[in-house]
Amino acid sequence: MKIERLYAITIYLLNHGRTPASELAEHFEVSLRTIQRDMDSLCLAGIPVVSVAGVTGGYEIAERFRLDHQFATSDDYACILTALQGLVSATGEQKARHTLEKIASVSRPADSRLLLDFSVLREGDTATLQALQSAIAEKRTVSFTYTNNDNETRTHSVEPVAVLYRWYAWYLLAYSRVKGDYRTYKLVRMSSLKITDTPFTKEHEPAAFILEKNDGTDSRKYLNVLVKCSPAAVSRIKEYLNGTILHENPEVPPKNSTGEADDGSVLMELAVVENEQLWLGTLLSLGDNVEVLAPEKVRRQLLSAAEKIVSLYSQTFQQS
Repeated sequence: MKIERLYAITIYLLNHGRTPASELAEHFEVSLRTIQRDMDSLCLAGIPVVSVAGVTGGYEIAERFRLDHQFATSDDYACILTALQGLVSATGEQKARHTLEKIASVSRPADSRLLLDFSVLREGDTATLQALQSAIAEKRTVSFTYTNNDNETRTHSVEPVAVLYRWYAWYLLAYSRVKGDYRTYKLVRMSSLKITDTPFTKEHEPAAFILEKNDGTDSRKYLNVLVKCSPAAVSRIKEYLNGTILHENPEVPPKNSTGEADDGSVLMELAVVENEQLWLGTLLSLGDNVEVLAPEKVRRQLLSAAEKIVSLYSQTFQQS
């Protein structure tokens, strides 16, 4: 256990630089005294740990030190191989394929108990993903046409920083010179992408730092929706809309201990992105197995959409 912790501490210091003893103790869930003994052990093992005093002090490893490849075990390489296979399945990127081949040559086959198949994450237009990565590497501005959540279409010219996958979609993190700030753009809403000859106006920090400072939390506007579901629809609400069964809510009919209302239906709550449309379509697809109880505006949205659908198909059958 101690050897594993010493190895983990070494990796942590290499990745994070100077770190206070209290932070190390909290991270590895040991006492300060244990951290001090661990540092002595690392020094005895030939790892140049430096102790820096003062307010900004802590432990760090001398810059001259580099981990030998033998520090990584066969299990470590197997994990790396599995992750790379997932990356290749998601992007199909040639550079990732080359890296995968290099790692595969020095490791045993990945543990078959864990496979990461992210092929479903591939964008329909992989050329966009590849072009953005080229622009990022060359530090060149890109321009594109973009349609936002409100169905407004505009042309944007930005400095691309990174492509990221989150919220079940690919996004571009970029610096908008017009806004003077960082923005994210959904790739599927982009069109007419062009890499310009205009260089970046500034040196950008790593994407992880930018996201932490400017978008550390989900900035999308969420809406809480209360629904009453038939037992047959509960699993679908959980799977498609991440719904949760409510056990206490004085504004809805009484329930038994399993969260079911007296009429046998189940009361659930959803947190949906207000100006997205996918969740609205999902509720419509469930028909009369789900009834929205609140808010009122969502009930009206569903009613309006249902009336238009009925009108459309009624006209079709009347004409025939």
